[in-house]
Amino acid sequence: MTAEQEAEEKPKRRTSCPSCGGTSLVRDYEHGELVCAGCGYVIAERIMDLGPEWRAFDQEQRDKRGRVGAPMTFTIHDKGLSTMIDWRDRDSYGKDLTPKRRAQIYRLRKWQRRIRVSDAIERNLAFALSEIDRMASHLSLPKNVRETAAVIYRRAVEEKLIRGRSIEGVAGAALYAACRECKVPRTLDEIADVSRVSKKEISRSYRFIARELLIHLHPTSPADYVPRFASELGLSGEVQSKAIEILKEAVEKGLTSGRGPTGVTAAAIYIAAQMLGERRTQREVADVARVTEVTVRNRYKELCERLGFNCEKLG
Repeated sequence: MTAEQEAEEKPKRRTSCPSCGGTSLVRDYEHGELVCAGCGYVIAERIMDLGPEWRAFDQEQRDKRGRVGAPMTFTIHDKGLSTMIDWRDRDSYGKDLTPKRRAQIYRLRKWQRRIRVSDAIERNLAFALSEIDRMASHLSLPKNVRETAAVIYRRAVEEKLIRGRSIEGVAGAALYAACRECKVPRTLDEIADVSRVSKKEISRSYRFIARELLIHLHPTSPADYVPRFASELGLSGEVQSKAIEILKEAVEKGLTSGRGPTGVTAAAIYIAAQMLGERRTQREVADVARVTEVTVRNRYKELCERLGFNCEKLG
């Protein structure tokens, strides 16, 4: 390794100042120096600027001057690495194409679609990933959940677990597993509502792929549902905090074992809302949690009896 290469490598490896031992280091790309923010000691000189050589003052300039495309994503069957031919029949100046050129572009567009999806596996992925994206959009799920679901489905395809099962069922199962893995709780009923198959089919597919792909997920915590349910009921942050406290105490005393997390969460939110004066009916809480009033009432009585709350006072 030459002296210049060592000089470039040192700033990368350096994590503390050799003079004062401080760990707050500043890279001054204007002067090409690595400087300690504490004592001002210049640790390295002539460091390399890894950013672009152009400047942009707004998003429009940044988009125009950037020379790379979108990042790779698993939510598209070809991972977003192929090219796209725009559906608008206009040239680079925005003018309409001539009829001859329009026919040529139509043929190119048709062959581009055929080339992008060339075999049975890609057709399977194209349909399944679009189905996952559709369901995730209906459930307002973030991008990391969609990416995780796409990775799980791709693993299932690689292991040849799709044969003999519906694509929609395995896609729903992958999305449910991704929700649990990313701690964005959604129930099987919610997944089934936006899917084109039954809850039973999704449940069966989920158990199968979890066993075959060795996906070990911890049981869903009731506290994970509190922010969403409380938000839908229009409750304050104080009620959410109180409900989480109640659930923590219930977990410590083993009151959540063997019971559905949504029912326990609904009861805790109901108790917290009554205690803090933001009253909601058992019917309203049950509708948001997608459980019956009887379930809310039973869990409510159990929590009151075991945690020492006065049921008559709460109402």
